[in-house]
Amino acid sequence: MKYFWIQLLLILGSVSMALMFIRTWGQAKNRAWKRIAFSVFVVVNVYAVLRPTDVTWVAQQLGVGRGTDLVLYVMVLAMGFLTLNTFLRFRSLEKKITDLARTVAINEGVRHNDERLGSDTGAPAKAAAAVPAAAADADADADADSDSVKA
Repeated sequence: MKYFWIQLLLILGSVSMALMFIRTWGQAKNRAWKRIAFSVFVVVNVYAVLRPTDVTWVAQQLGVGRGTDLVLYVMVLAMGFLTLNTFLRFRSLEKKITDLARTVAINEGVRHNDERLGSDTGAPAKAAAAVPAAAADADADADADSDSVKA
């Protein structure tokens, strides 16, 4: 009963993390091994809070003096893993964003040139059709002018 409130607080923290993880389970595209590792982490965390003497026993078996030291060492390793994982994820996202920006820039450049210079696929046909039409309009205007001069 001496440690009831701190144990309750730590267990509630672990359970709330688990609930948040489960709630976003379908949204997050977590790999199976990350799900399993997180589930094991929560279970071990709750067990360590309820039975701290067992953590001390495991620490002594591994050659670490106290259970709190063992927990600290494991947390340092976990933090290193999370930092590396986050770095690699950001680097992957930056590469995807760069590739996307390049693709958009190239497509916008092609579209801008098509608008400015005319479409490559239909430009010769449109130009060929436009020249006779313009010539016919010019001939009609010339005939109208000559008719007005005769009159």
